[in-house]
Amino acid sequence: MTNYCGYISIIGKPNVGKSTILNHILGKKISITSRKSQTTRNNILGIKTSGNKQMIFADTPGMHIKSPKTMNKVLNRSAQSLIDDSDLILFVVQRLTLDEQDLSVLEKLKEAGSQVICVVNKVDQITDKNKLLPMMARLMSEYSFLDIIPISAINDEGITNLEELIHKYLPENEHIYGEEGIESKHRDTFMISELIREKIIRMLGDELPHDTFVQVELLEDEKHILKIHAVIYVVRDSQKQIVIGRGGSTLKKIGQQARIELEEYFSKKVFLKTWVKVKKNWNTDSDYIQSLGVGGSYES
Repeated sequence: MTNYCGYISIIGKPNVGKSTILNHILGKKISITSRKSQTTRNNILGIKTSGNKQMIFADTPGMHIKSPKTMNKVLNRSAQSLIDDSDLILFVVQRLTLDEQDLSVLEKLKEAGSQVICVVNKVDQITDKNKLLPMMARLMSEYSFLDIIPISAINDEGITNLEELIHKYLPENEHIYGEEGIESKHRDTFMISELIREKIIRMLGDELPHDTFVQVELLEDEKHILKIHAVIYVVRDSQKQIVIGRGGSTLKKIGQQARIELEEYFSKKVFLKTWVKVKKNWNTDSDYIQSLGVGGSYES
């Protein structure tokens, strides 16, 4: 039997639903989701093998075109390298809009001459589906897509059809990963840090900019319990107080919510201890950002 295998990147501006698409295809949570942009900060690889077809996914950070911020420059370099290294790209747009950011991302794809499937997400929010036809016609005029597919990732609508499309365009290759999957402590520490950071973002919302990073300092897997020590880094003392909360109440809630989800993820009891530390200007130091793994690749 001929085998098919390829690297697939999910590209698009922030908040179009890239992480949700990936999570639904893989049937598990490997990428954090929230309503704020820039929640996904690493190129997470997710592998799904169906018979003789193996899909290796990379979920890029949202591409922030023309942003001067150091963090965004790191993210853009990371996303650009994925475009260059992919066999197939999912270019994600949402609803009936195609704005300047979408077109800027599309320009990057044109420069690379990539094999691209266009995914129109969040179509559940369009009351008159006939309005999709002019949108799809415009998309076809902008780029020679292999295909265009409307989906609603949050409702799991069109995900199976999208998988079938991806299978159709996978190159003929031997599978890179075995069926046993990948067990990696590196992957686990990344998942832990992202789950904790997700709880911070969801709990504090606009009170705290995306100036937080979570670093796992201890991960000990004992017979009946997983021990985790994690440090939450912020940029300013005032942010430290926000994360800790009155009498430590906010930090306690963040820890409780993260622990519940971590126990579900690891299928065992979790002991989680967290600290908050100030690391001034960490988010403007590109070497430090990359040393933390932002813009790096993780396998799941």
